[in-house]
Amino acid sequence: MRNHLLLCLLLVVFVLDSCSSGKSAYKHGDYFEAVLTAVQRLRQHPDHKKSKEVLGLSYQLAVDYLETDAQNQIASNANFKWRSAVQNYEKINQLYEEIRTSPGAMGVVPHPVNKYKELTEAKAKAADESYEAGVNAMLKNTRQDSKDAYFLFQEANNYSPGYRESIEMMNQAEFNATLRVAYEELNATRYNLGSLQPAITSLKRQFLVFYPEAEARKDTLPIHQNLKVILASYGVSKPTIANRSETLVDSVKSGEKTVNGVKVPTYQKVTAKIFYYDKTVVARGEVSVTITDNKTGATLKNSMVSGLYNWQWSWASYTGDSRALADRHKKLCEKRESNPSDTDLMNKVKADLDKNLNGDLRGFYNQY
Repeated sequence: MRNHLLLCLLLVVFVLDSCSSGKSAYKHGDYFEAVLTAVQRLRQHPDHKKSKEVLGLSYQLAVDYLETDAQNQIASNANFKWRSAVQNYEKINQLYEEIRTSPGAMGVVPHPVNKYKELTEAKAKAADESYEAGVNAMLKNTRQDSKDAYFLFQEANNYSPGYRESIEMMNQAEFNATLRVAYEELNATRYNLGSLQPAITSLKRQFLVFYPEAEARKDTLPIHQNLKVILASYGVSKPTIANRSETLVDSVKSGEKTVNGVKVPTYQKVTAKIFYYDKTVVARGEVSVTITDNKTGATLKNSMVSGLYNWQWSWASYTGDSRALADRHKKLCEKRESNPSDTDLMNKVKADLDKNLNGDLRGFYNQY
């Protein structure tokens, strides 16, 4: 049994050691990952034999594969071929830097290859490639194409900071891609639950902005949708009280008596009847949500969102012998009937309305 466990342990150690050396990645043809794993191992253990072997086998294969793929991409008519070339040259340079910072790896590959010159040239081409693609996307004049254009101009600027008008074009594309929503909040009840604005404006993200209707009119912004949120109703139910009873029986020490010269306790049966009361008050509010297209007037969404709060209070009373009551019974009997405050009910309903309204609107605007 001991020999079997030892064999299993050695097998696990061998497998883990092989994986940490990069051998598995090498066997699967992932030469880039094999090199990274081997170099990392050699950084920790400069004389690690398996990692040296893997690095020696994998490095040139990784460089050759990446260089060949870059050249094939450049020679092709593929879209964004220079982007692919940049990625390949960056990987070659990554291997170069990793090996240079690992003495153990430098012992295996003393002269790693870098492609910084080629990378600089490829980035210039990639910047132009992304910029032109961004311009073409902008010409299609749709929100989605403007989104695509924004990221393409951003990519061009990342490849070559300040490339042509990439920043200006990026800002214009973002403006064109942004859905602007003017919202109006109304209260059709006599209750003041507070503003629902946070539940709306918290949805703001890139390409989606909400403006109060007055601000949108004042700034003459190009508005795409109108959102109207109306507190349609708020009410509190009459209290309901559910009750039930239970008979409690226990034995308590009442004294002592002598039996065969030995004092033993005597017990007395005690009984109590406990009455439980559970009081419930339900507060509920409803919000009407309407979203219309600002240009056509078409209704895009019409729904009702509810906010609910169940207030509950429990207490008890009893008749009979209090010694039959357990501690939990006594605590309930110490409590008295109570009522919720109007403010607490409104705050709790408002919190639930905020959450549900936010979820309802988020589900709608996820498509944008």
